[in-house]
Amino acid sequence: MEVYKKNPEVRWADLDPNFHMLHSRYYDLGAYIRMCFLVEHGLTPEVMKEQQLGPVLFREECVFKREIKFGDRVEINLVMLKARKDGSRWSMQHQIVINGDTLAAVITVDGAWMHTQRRRLATPPSSFAEVFARIPRAENFEWQ
Repeated sequence: MEVYKKNPEVRWADLDPNFHMLHSRYYDLGAYIRMCFLVEHGLTPEVMKEQQLGPVLFREECVFKREIKFGDRVEINLVMLKARKDGSRWSMQHQIVINGDTLAAVITVDGAWMHTQRRRLATPPSSFAEVFARIPRAENFEWQ
């Protein structure tokens, strides 16, 4: 299975008073890798603004497995769990692995596209669906 990965750093500012990563930072890492993929494949914030479309999440869930501490090597991945062929609705998942072998968290998001002026859900142009079709698929991926 093909997987898209990034290796963000754990910064001092990412830690809570117990010296492990803030829970909200896990979600930030998920947003970071999703946007990295989109931008690297031409779906930039500028393109979204031109099309008056932005991603919106219905659900964002993180299952925390292990603490992430300052100095840990972090790897986060991105896979598509399910999607509509027109790209209008989708579910993605991220696994955060520390130090090469320890699963620290699993983040799952369900989302769609919203028209930024009308404030209604929208079907994106085919160029958006083409980018989403390039997101690596989970082994149990399904079209909806």
